Amino acid sequence: MSDNNMEGKDCLLSLETMNQRIRRMEYAVRGAIPMRATELEKELKSGLKKPFDEVIRANIGDCHAMDQRPLTFFRQVLSGVLNPNECLSNPNIPEDVKQRVTLLLDGCGGRSVGAYSDASGVEIIRRHVAEYIEERDQIASDWLNIVLTTGASEGAKAMLSFINSGSNDGIPTGVMVPIPQYPLYSATICELGMHLISYYLDEQNEWALSIDELSRALEESKNHCKPKAIVVINPGNPTGSVLTRHNIEDIIRFAKQNNLIIIADEVYQHNVWKNGAKFYSFKKVMHELEVKLELVSMMSASKGFMGECGLRGGYLEITNFEPQVKAMFFKMLSARLCSSILGQIAMDCVVKPPTIGEPSYEIFIKEKEEVLESLRKRAKLTADTFNSIPGIVSNPVAGAMYAFPKIVLPDKAIKAAEERGQKPDFFYVMTLLEKTGICVVPGSGFGQIPGTYHFRTTILPQTDKLERMMKKYTTMHSMAKSCDTFVVLPPMTAHKLTIFGKNSDRPNGEVQEIVYYPRNTYESGSKTECTYISIESTPQTYAVMLSKPSWMWGSEMGSNEFGLCVGNEAVWTQLNGPNDEEERLLGMDL
Repeated sequence: MSDNNMEGKDCLLSLETMNQRIRRMEYAVRGAIPMRATELEKELKSGLKKPFDEVIRANIGDCHAMDQRPLTFFRQVLSGVLNPNECLSNPNIPEDVKQRVTLLLDGCGGRSVGAYSDASGVEIIRRHVAEYIEERDQIASDWLNIVLTTGASEGAKAMLSFINSGSNDGIPTGVMVPIPQYPLYSATICELGMHLISYYLDEQNEWALSIDELSRALEESKNHCKPKAIVVINPGNPTGSVLTRHNIEDIIRFAKQNNLIIIADEVYQHNVWKNGAKFYSFKKVMHELEVKLELVSMMSASKGFMGECGLRGGYLEITNFEPQVKAMFFKMLSARLCSSILGQIAMDCVVKPPTIGEPSYEIFIKEKEEVLESLRKRAKLTADTFNSIPGIVSNPVAGAMYAFPKIVLPDKAIKAAEERGQKPDFFYVMTLLEKTGICVVPGSGFGQIPGTYHFRTTILPQTDKLERMMKKYTTMHSMAKSCDTFVVLPPMTAHKLTIFGKNSDRPNGEVQEIVYYPRNTYESGSKTECTYISIESTPQTYAVMLSKPSWMWGSEMGSNEFGLCVGNEAVWTQLNGPNDEEERLLGMDL
């Protein structure tokens, strides 16, 4: 096998000569934690024993990967445009599917989805998007202002690139982004050499947006950049929040007052769970306020009730752009040729689903409502479970597909993270993954107020898997009480073990059933009976372990309030007897 890798001075491209903006760019959703999750999956497949039998990918909003079923109408249309002869001659395919397939193929060059479309997308699909917006908002939408994109992400990146006026005068273009934020925005802003203007959402007020905070962030940024746009994500990723109409009105007025373009990420508009919450588009509210400013609105086929992430369908609508500027934007898009035709067709199914009276309607509406109702229940289950666990606090999952709970980390865990050169929430999330197989994303990847720690998890695992996942969270945190407890590692043949509790809040002699894992294995845990005893915190204290007095030292003196099961406090003993000079591990601090 030939070696195609070069090293050292033979390489023209190095870490130093590559684009340094790319090098600095971070995208936590697909960072070190998911990479480790992939390694663990491979280790499990190879037969390596772990304290879990599966990795639960709760780090990314990938609906179908979490066993959400594709919608029948979507897949019949997609199959039909790929295999039109079979579709149109099949008596089992509904007539409305056949009509849609024919209509879409008529809009494609050579009546084939293998042909390029116009750079902005297939015309009939753009017209359908405009009709969808008109029906949703009850205001006019011009299909010529619609661009079909490779997911909403491409639209966001394209628009950020378009508004970036560069830094020829040494002052970069500034973009206001909510913190916490979807890291696509910070990564793209870094890549383009723009300036990130962070404005913090109010966690104490269900992640609402404060005009005072917007004003603070904008004012502080003016010495570093030329502010040009504000990004708003509604419903929120990663926060799971839904903005009130009043909040949206405030943002529009703020943008108008400060000459900012609004970039409205509205990909979760079908995902509103909280009673009383409602999605309002920025376009509709801006129209009703009679405020005129430049607005970019984005939507996707990846979220909502459809979850077609891999097809990469999306659109953006531009509002109030000058004709000459709009022409320049479309010129920029022409260099990319076009977005995926199958993604465009997925978007068509989103914006123009079957209607009452059509053959596919009954099964479509049944599948749609089942998906949304299940997600609604999972949103409540997730927030309720987190709020029942000491050390975790979560706002309601009012919308979108995520919870972003706050975690209270003990000083010991923070110190352990610092010793490893890791951020505390990264340390927590990696520990969670290694102990339970749950893969989530540390809050530092989205941004958070300094001194606070969070993680983002999806609500997408199906109910049975989500319940197992929530139970793992509960078990992990319940193992860490506000006391110092050490679990003895017993011989393989032991049926009883003693838990030594230094300054324990457990009563003397309390008998409790616990689960332990045999030493040096990751086999299924065995239940055993244990007894709590008190021992004084003097250096030469001994206690009886397996009928032998054992000396104990090296233990720390504090408590583990809401602590983690990190096992970073090893306690060693010296047994009295023939091998009394031999140190061995007594247990691990829980």
